[in-house]
Amino acid sequence: MSAVDIQYPETEDEIARIVTEAKTVNRLIEVRGGGTKQGLGRPVQSASILSVAKLTGITNYDPSELVMATRAGTPLAEIEAALAVNNQMLTFEPMDHRPLLGAMGEPTIGGVFAGNISGPRRIQAGAARDNLLGVRFVNGSGEIVKSGGRVMKNVTGLDLVKLMAGSWGTLGVLSEVIFKVLPRPETAVTIAVAGLNDAEAAEAMAAALTMSVEVSGAAHLPESVIHKFAGGSLKGGPATILRLEGLTPSVEVRSERLVAEMGRRGTVSVLDTPQSADLWRDVRDVAPFADGTMKPVWRVSVAPSVGHQLVAALRLKTGVDAFYDWQGGLVWLRMEADPEADLVRQYIKVLGGGHATLVRADSATRTAVPVFEPQPKPLEALVRRIKDQFDPAGVLNPGRMTAGM
Repeated sequence: MSAVDIQYPETEDEIARIVTEAKTVNRLIEVRGGGTKQGLGRPVQSASILSVAKLTGITNYDPSELVMATRAGTPLAEIEAALAVNNQMLTFEPMDHRPLLGAMGEPTIGGVFAGNISGPRRIQAGAARDNLLGVRFVNGSGEIVKSGGRVMKNVTGLDLVKLMAGSWGTLGVLSEVIFKVLPRPETAVTIAVAGLNDAEAAEAMAAALTMSVEVSGAAHLPESVIHKFAGGSLKGGPATILRLEGLTPSVEVRSERLVAEMGRRGTVSVLDTPQSADLWRDVRDVAPFADGTMKPVWRVSVAPSVGHQLVAALRLKTGVDAFYDWQGGLVWLRMEADPEADLVRQYIKVLGGGHATLVRADSATRTAVPVFEPQPKPLEALVRRIKDQFDPAGVLNPGRMTAGM
C-alpha cells in the first residue's frame, strides 16, 4: 500500500462503509473533491484520503422549477454546461481557486458548497449557502443524513443545510447537493469610473448601491493591479467598476442613469457584455495575485465603508497590495512575505470587526498561523460540541479549520 491510501467511492453507501471502518480503527481521513482547494486551510495530517471525484452525475434537473440536484463529485464545468443549454446559471458565481493556488484538477460542486465559495454577485444573489436547498451527507459515524428538499418552499432542516455549507468537510462527507439556479441575464454591461482613490471609490460604490439600478457587482481596482484585469482592457489609473445585468432595454435605461451619476465623480466608460464577462471573471478568480508565487494572500470581510481604511493602515506597517470586491466589503490582500496575521486581525478588530482567511500560504505557515478567523471562546466551545456530535471520533478532515478539531 502507498504512503497515502486514496479511496474513490462511487456510491453513498461506499462512503458510509469507508467512514465507519475509519471510525472503528481510528483512521483519520482527508476528504477531497477535485483537489483544487487542497492548499486552502490547515494541512490535514492523514494517511488516508477519501475522494468523491467519482461520485458524479446530475440526479434531478427541472429547468422550469429552477432547481438542480447533483452528486457531490460532479465537476462544476459539467453543471455549468448543463445550465447553459437552458440559458441558466449559478447566481453566486463561485471562484475558481486553481490560478491563485497553482492547483490542478477540476472544481466540484460539493467542494463549492463545502467551502461556501461565493463570487462578485454575492451582493445581489447572496452566498453559496443562500442558494443551497438540501444536502445528503455521511457523518463521522458513518450515518447517511438527509436534510432539506428539492423545492424552494421546503425548508425542513434548513439550518442543517446552512451548517454544512462552509464546514470544509469537517462535519460530514457531502454526497448530494440540491440548489437553486436562475436564468442567465440577457445583457451585462460594466460602468467603469476612472481615477478615484480608494476612499472616493468606497463612496461611489455606496452611492451606486443606493440607487434603484440593481447593481450586481461593485469592485475597485487600484492602479497597482489594474493592468492584470481583462487582458489590460482597462488602461491607466485606478478603476471603480459597477455591473448591471438583465433584459437589454432595462439595462440600457439603468446604465444611462448610472453613467450620469458616476460621471459627476470621474471619467466613465462602458464595457460591453463580452468585456464585462472577462473582467468579472478576473475579479472572481483574483487574477492580480495569481502570480505563481506563494506570497500570502488574505480574503478579508469587513464593513464596506472601512475596507480602504484597513489597507491604508496596513501600508504604514508592511508591504501589501490590495483590491476590493463586494462594494469594498471584501478586500483581497497580498503580503510581500510574512502573512502578518496578528497585524491584519488587530486592525480588523479596531475597525469594527470582520473575518480574515489566509487563502494562500506555504504549508509551514498554514500550520503555524490560524488560517480561519479565531472564534471567541464561547463560540469555539459551541463549534467543538457540534463537531463532537457530527464526528465524535474526529476522523473527518482533522485540523483542517482549527488545530485539534
